[in-house]
Amino acid sequence: MYRGNNRQTVFRDPDDYGHYLGILSRYKEKYGFLLYHYVLMGNHVHLVIEPSEKARLAEIMKGINLSYALYFKRKHRHTGHFWQDRFKSILISRDDYLLACASYIELNPVRAGIVEDPKAYPWSSYNYYAFGKRDAVTDEDPVYNEFSK
Repeated sequence: MYRGNNRQTVFRDPDDYGHYLGILSRYKEKYGFLLYHYVLMGNHVHLVIEPSEKARLAEIMKGINLSYALYFKRKHRHTGHFWQDRFKSILISRDDYLLACASYIELNPVRAGIVEDPKAYPWSSYNYYAFGKRDAVTDEDPVYNEFSK
């Protein structure tokens, strides 16, 4: 998880969200990590990533965060710090806790009062799992698949 400096908005329009997803897709290809769950909120991002042998999580996050910050600063003529602190990471084992984290992440727009139903929020992995709507960045969560059998 990471957030905009001083909780500032980091996604101002749909193009910003789309650009961020494009960056995620490029870095997934470059580093081969798996992205099981995500939500892009106005001022912060939650990702559940399983790093690969190609790169450590810190290297992956540095690339994603720097790429997006440079894009945003150019587009919106932003100056100064963009991200607040270093990204926060928690080790998640492949058990029920992974499902709890997934639920927390994908219901974030509902808890924030942005939408009443998570299916109405287009910037998360919710619709991938709830309705099988494939996207360019979400990988199947192995715990979810075991649970849904």
